[in-house]
Amino acid sequence: MQQSIQPFIKNLVLIGGGHSHVIALKMFAMSALTGVRITLITNSGDTPYSGMLPGHIAGFYTHSQCHIDLRKLASFAQAQLYVDSVTGIDLENNRVICANRPDVGFDLLSIDIGSTPATISVLGATKYAIPAKPVGNLLQNWYDLIEKIKANPREAVNIGIVGGGAGGVELALSMQGNLKKYDSNLEIHLFGRDNQLMPNANYLLGNLLRGILIERGVKLHLGETVCKVALKEDIGAKNVICESGLQVECNDIFWVTQASAPKWLESTGIATDERGFILVNDNLQSLSHPQVFAAGDIATMENYPRPKAGVFAVRQGKPLFENLRRSLLGKALRKYVPQKDYLSLIGTGDGKALATRGWLTLPPSKLLWNWKDSIDRKFMERFSNLGRGDKEMKANSLIPNSSLLIPNSMNCSGCGSKVGGNVLETVLNRIQELQFTEREDIVIGLDSTDDAAVVKVPTDKVMVQTIDYFTSLINDPYIFAQIAVNHCLSDIFAMGAIPTSVLALATIPYGKSSTVEETLFQLLSGAVKQLNQARVSLIGGHTIQGEKLAFGLSCNGLADENQLLRKGGMRGNEVLILTKPLGTGVLFAGEMRLQVKGIWIDNAVKSMLLSNQAAAECFLEFGATACTDITGFGLIGHLLEMVKASKIGVELQLSKIPILDGAREISAKGIFSSLYPENLQASSYITNNQDFELNSNYPLLFDPQTSGGLLASVSSENCDRTLQRLKELGYSEAAIIGVVKGKAIRLI
Repeated sequence: MQQSIQPFIKNLVLIGGGHSHVIALKMFAMSALTGVRITLITNSGDTPYSGMLPGHIAGFYTHSQCHIDLRKLASFAQAQLYVDSVTGIDLENNRVICANRPDVGFDLLSIDIGSTPATISVLGATKYAIPAKPVGNLLQNWYDLIEKIKANPREAVNIGIVGGGAGGVELALSMQGNLKKYDSNLEIHLFGRDNQLMPNANYLLGNLLRGILIERGVKLHLGETVCKVALKEDIGAKNVICESGLQVECNDIFWVTQASAPKWLESTGIATDERGFILVNDNLQSLSHPQVFAAGDIATMENYPRPKAGVFAVRQGKPLFENLRRSLLGKALRKYVPQKDYLSLIGTGDGKALATRGWLTLPPSKLLWNWKDSIDRKFMERFSNLGRGDKEMKANSLIPNSSLLIPNSMNCSGCGSKVGGNVLETVLNRIQELQFTEREDIVIGLDSTDDAAVVKVPTDKVMVQTIDYFTSLINDPYIFAQIAVNHCLSDIFAMGAIPTSVLALATIPYGKSSTVEETLFQLLSGAVKQLNQARVSLIGGHTIQGEKLAFGLSCNGLADENQLLRKGGMRGNEVLILTKPLGTGVLFAGEMRLQVKGIWIDNAVKSMLLSNQAAAECFLEFGATACTDITGFGLIGHLLEMVKASKIGVELQLSKIPILDGAREISAKGIFSSLYPENLQASSYITNNQDFELNSNYPLLFDPQTSGGLLASVSSENCDRTLQRLKELGYSEAAIIGVVKGKAIRLI
C-alpha cells in the first residue's frame, strides 16, 4: 500500500533573522506543525546577537561566538532559507518582493528585521561615515581598521563616533578597550547633540559613563551638532564639522544616531507609527493586516510602546511563536504585555560591566561582567548546540480539520501523481516571460501544447545528449535549480559541445495547489535564470508530486565531431588542471547532521553556482586533449575513467588539490556522503594509497561532487597560460594537480 504523505497546506514566511525570529524558529523546530512550510528570508546566512557585539568589538568574542548560524537553525527547523534582501511586500496578493529572486508567496507573514540607520541628512556623512547598521558592514570596516593598525602601528589613529546614546557610548568603550593594546597614539572622539550622554537614561548613568570615558582618554564633544563631514584630500582624513564651528580631524567616522524603519515599508500600506515602524496590537499582529505579525525593533506595540532594545526582542520570541502557531491552527491569539523596566548590563570594553535598572546604577566590576558573559553565552548555547539535549515537544497538524484537501488524502502513483494542469499552465505562462527568445533551431518548444518538442539538427554537426536528476541538497528551490542546471550542463561542456536545449524533470513535494505552484515557480525560475546565461532553451519537461523536491534535465548540445573532447585523449607529460575545489559531498553530509558552519555551506554554494561553460571554452582555446567533469564518482573515480580510456597513468600532487573550507574538518569526524564507501573502492587503483591514507586531503579524493569542476589535460607549454586565463574567468581556486605519466594512478 502507498504511504500517505502529509502535504504542505500553509506557507509561513519569516522576514529577517532577528532575535524574536530565531527564538520562534527554534520553538517551531521543537513543536512542529505538520502541513506548514516555513521560509526564512534574510540578507545573510548568520545574524549577530546584540548582547555580545560590543564584547566582540572589544576583542572578547570571536565572530562565530556572537553570531547565530541561520543555515544550521533553518536546517534544524526543516525550514527553507532564502538569502536575499527584501525590497517590498504586496499585501493584496500576499507576496514578498525580493531583490534577486522571484516574489515569495505566503499565507502568514512575520517581520523581524530590526532597524536601519536613519537617513543621514548631514552633508558628506553618507559618503564618508560608516553607519552602525547593517552590522555586517560595520564589522567589516572594523576588521579592516584593525588590520590597518596592525600593519602601521606607529601611525596616528583618530576615530570619530557620532551619537551620544547607548550605541555610541558602548562602541567608544569597546573600540578603546581593543585598540589600546595595538596603538598608544590613539584618539577617539565622541560627538553628542545633547549635553548629557544617554539622555533617555537616568542622569546618574550618564554621569558615570562620562567619567569612565574621560578616564579612558575618549574626547567628548557634548552639546555639539555635527553638520558636515568633509574630506581633507591632501592627507586623506576627514573633518567632522559642527554647527558651533568645531572641526575635528578623523581617519574613520562611525555613525550611531537614531535608527529608523526601512523605506520600503512605506509603500506596503501597512499601518506604522510616526517613525515608520509597524504598529502591532497586544498579539504582535499588525493593526491593518491580520495576516502579518511583527516583533523586535521593527515593531511598535500600540498599547505598550517600549525602547528599541534587544531585551524586548528576546522576550517577544516566545509570544510571537505562540501566536503564529495559534493563527496557523485557527485558535484564539494570546495577549502579550511587555515588562516596563529591565536590567541593563553594559560592558565597558575592559573586562568589566556596569548594571542599571530604573534609577539604580552599579559601577563597573569584573563580577558584573562575568554575570553578563554567563547570560550571553547561555543564550548563544541554545543555538550552537542544536539537537543536543533539546526535548521533543508534541507536534500538531493542520491536516485533520482542513477543508483544503480533497477527500482522498492518499497520494496516487502513475499519471495520477502528475502536477495538475491548471498549476502547470499558470507556472509555464509566468516562466515564458522570464525565458529569452527561443533559438531558431527550436521548431516546437515551451510555447506549444503539442505532445513533444521538435529541434532542428544542422547537417554539419553531431548532437550530444546527456541526462541527470537528483534530490535537492539545499532548502531553497530557486538556488537548487541553478546548481542542478550547472551540474546537468557540465557533461555537455566537458565534451567540448555547446548546449542548445533541455527538457526538465521535476518532483514537487505534496501540497495544496497554491503551494505546489509556488515551489514549481521558484524551481523553474532558478533553472531558467541559469539556462538564460548559457543561452539554452527550456523546451518542455515533466512534473510529478512526491515526497522530496528533485530536479534534473535531459540536455541537448551540438558539436563538430572532430573537435569533441573525450576522456581518452591524455598524452604523456601533459598537465592536469582542476577548475573547482572538492568537498561538497562531505559538507552537505555534515549539514544533515548539523555539524557544519553556515559559511562553509555558503562557500560551497558559491562554487556550485559557478558554471563550467567558460572553463570549457578556455580548455578548447588552449588545446586540451581530454576532459571530464567531477561529479558523483569523485575525483579518483572520474580520473580513473580517463586513465583507462587513455591507457596511460597519472601522478597526482595531493597537496595541490583545492579543497573547500570545512571539508577536511568534517571528513576528520568520519562524516561522509552515502556514496563515499562505493567510491572508495577505486582506491585499489592507486599504487601507493597506503602511504597517504592519513593525509587530510586523501578521503576527499573519493567525495562525490555536485556541480563540481572540470578536469582536463593540457600540454606543459600551455598549462601556465591556461591556468592564468581560468583565474581571470573567475575560477579562483583552479590548480595544476598532476602530470600524465606512468601506467596507473600514483600520489606524490
